Amino acid sequence: MTDLAQAFSSVRAQSCRLVQPLSTEDCCVQSMPDASPAKWHLAHTTWFFETFILERFEAGFRPFHPAFRVLFNSYYEGVGDKHPRAQRGLITRPALDEVLAYRQNVDQRLLALLAQTLAPEAACELAMLVELGLQHEQQHQELLVTDIKHLLAMNPLLPPYLPSSAMAEVAAERTVGALQWQSFKSGIVEVGHNGQGFFFDNETPRHRQFVEPFSMASRLVSNGEYLAFVEDGGYRNPLLWLSAGWDWVMHEKITRPLYWQNAHAQFDSAWREFTLHGLQPLAAHEAVAHLSFYEAEAYARWAGARLPTEAEWECAAACSSTAPQADYFGVAWQWTTSSYAPYPGYVALPGAVGEYNGKFMVNQYVLRGSSAATPAGHARLSYRNFFPATARWQFSGIRLARS
Repeated sequence: MTDLAQAFSSVRAQSCRLVQPLSTEDCCVQSMPDASPAKWHLAHTTWFFETFILERFEAGFRPFHPAFRVLFNSYYEGVGDKHPRAQRGLITRPALDEVLAYRQNVDQRLLALLAQTLAPEAACELAMLVELGLQHEQQHQELLVTDIKHLLAMNPLLPPYLPSSAMAEVAAERTVGALQWQSFKSGIVEVGHNGQGFFFDNETPRHRQFVEPFSMASRLVSNGEYLAFVEDGGYRNPLLWLSAGWDWVMHEKITRPLYWQNAHAQFDSAWREFTLHGLQPLAAHEAVAHLSFYEAEAYARWAGARLPTEAEWECAAACSSTAPQADYFGVAWQWTTSSYAPYPGYVALPGAVGEYNGKFMVNQYVLRGSSAATPAGHARLSYRNFFPATARWQFSGIRLARS
C-alpha cells in the first residue's frame, strides 16, 4: 500500500498548507451556520480516519481524546451524538495546536496501519475506506477555501487570503472569449460513473437517459454579462424569477452576487468584488461566481436561455475537447435544473458510511463540473455536487443551454 500511503500523506499535508495564511483567530471563527471554522475542518477530517478506520482496524485502539468523537462528528447518526453544527464556532478548546497534534497522531497511526500485512479481505476494505477518507478530505479542502473567503468577507478590513502578486496569472486563467453554441442531437445517452477509478455512490448506477435536441454554451457566463442583467433591473423584475426565488430576493434584500460591491459615491461608482486576494475591481471577462440556483435560473431566463439538465451537461462535457474554450472544469460549479435524487437502481452503502450521500437527496439541486477551489485530481465527469437553491458561498456559476 505504498502508493496509498503516499497519497494519504500528500492530501493530509495540503489541508495544513491551506490554513498557513490564517491567524489562530481566523481558524476558530464560524461566519454563518452553513460554514465551519478552519480548525473544525482540520479536526473533522482527522475524526473520519480515526472513527471509521483506526477504530475498526487498529489493535488496542484508544481515541486521541474521547470527547472528540462528539465534537467533530458532522452528520453521522450511526456513530452517535454530535455537536450542533451552528455552534462549531464556539469550540475555542481544543486549541489549534492541539488539533494539529491530533492530526499528527492519527496520521502516524494510520501510516503504521498501512505498513502492516493484513488478510486480503481486510486489506481491500482498509484501502477502500482510506480512499474514501482522502476524497472526503479533498471535499473539505474546497469547503475550507470557500468558508475562509466568506469569513474574511465579513471582516470590515476585507483582508486578503492570498497575496495579490498571483492575480495576474489567475486572471489570465479565468479570461473567457466570445460565447458560442454547440449543438447536440436527440438520443439516448449514458449517465453516471463508468466504474473506472474512484466514485461516490451517488454517481451510480450508470444508466441510460433520453435527451431532446439541445445546445450548450461553450463557456460560463462572465461577470460583464451578469452585470448587464443587474443593471437592467434583473433583481427588481419578478417576472424573471421563480416564485420561491422572488420571495428569497425580497426577504433577504438581494441585489447583486454575494461578493460584489458598488461604492455609489459621487466620483466612484465602479463595481468591485471581494476575492481571495482581497477587494478588487470587478473583472468583466472572468466567469461570474457565487450565485444561487435562483439567481442562475433568473439570469438564464433573462438571457433567453435556460440551465441544462445534468444529463445534458454530462453529454456536452464528455464532448468538450471539441468545443472551443469549454471551461467545464476548474472555474466554477455549474447549476443544473436537476433535483438531487437517486439514479434508477441506486442503493446506499450499508452502515454509517452509507450516510455520506443518500440521506441528502431532497430539496437540493445538482451542480456539475468543479471550481477553482476544487483540489487537483478530485473532479471527474460524473461528479454530482449538490446544494440548496439559496446557497451561493460556493464558487457556483452559470452555463447556459437552449432547447
